[in-house]
Amino acid sequence: MIELGVNIDHVATVREARKTHEPDPVWAAVEAHLGGADGITVHLREDRRHIQDHDVRRLRELTHIKLNLEMAATEEMVDIACLIKPEMAMLVPEGRHEITTEGGLDVAGQEARLREVIARLADAGIMTSAFIDAELPQVEAAARIGVRVCEIHTGPYAHAFYSRGRDIESPPVLAELEKIRRAGAAVRAADMRFNAGHALNYFNVQPVAALPGIRELHIGHAIVSRAIFVGMREAVAEMKRLMREAQC
Repeated sequence: MIELGVNIDHVATVREARKTHEPDPVWAAVEAHLGGADGITVHLREDRRHIQDHDVRRLRELTHIKLNLEMAATEEMVDIACLIKPEMAMLVPEGRHEITTEGGLDVAGQEARLREVIARLADAGIMTSAFIDAELPQVEAAARIGVRVCEIHTGPYAHAFYSRGRDIESPPVLAELEKIRRAGAAVRAADMRFNAGHALNYFNVQPVAALPGIRELHIGHAIVSRAIFVGMREAVAEMKRLMREAQC
């Protein structure tokens, strides 16, 4: 059964806009859990623009569902992950000047270094994931270095969907969806878990959720945006319903 990991970074974005104590990401995590989330995702960035170290510590202590820590493959972040011990650590590319993650991690271009990072995380009992573009060489490289989960970048599909008038039958949209499907099939053939995420929302999620073998979607901005109007619990529950409908 497909699962939903809710990214709560932008709850912290609102808090950091005023450098105050609210809204509390931990509270958002609890509400997401009550809405049906199967996991919580946070990205502890180098510049600490939203999630802070103390948020990750409190989430580890207080949440009762899976914690997925998005992180750059740096010494600092590996040390933090090994100390906190989330259920999963997802390696992502990171740029100081990007608004959000702009593409997948180039696993094929840095296999030796990433293999060492993954070995350290595995020794700490942490499942490792890589956020990659829907490209077969990246899937193959992820398998070679011992990644257990590949999260396929759905941003190009989501952007095509939006630019083509939200028409799922548009050839460019179908082409991007087919890339994700092929990458997912390769992930599963390599005995890794097929996850997906980035820029998914209430209008474009179902075709991705219906792909064969997909295990988990990670969605944040759309859910936090909807939560402003209907509350986190209802926003999560609505997304989960859409995903389960598509899979069934």
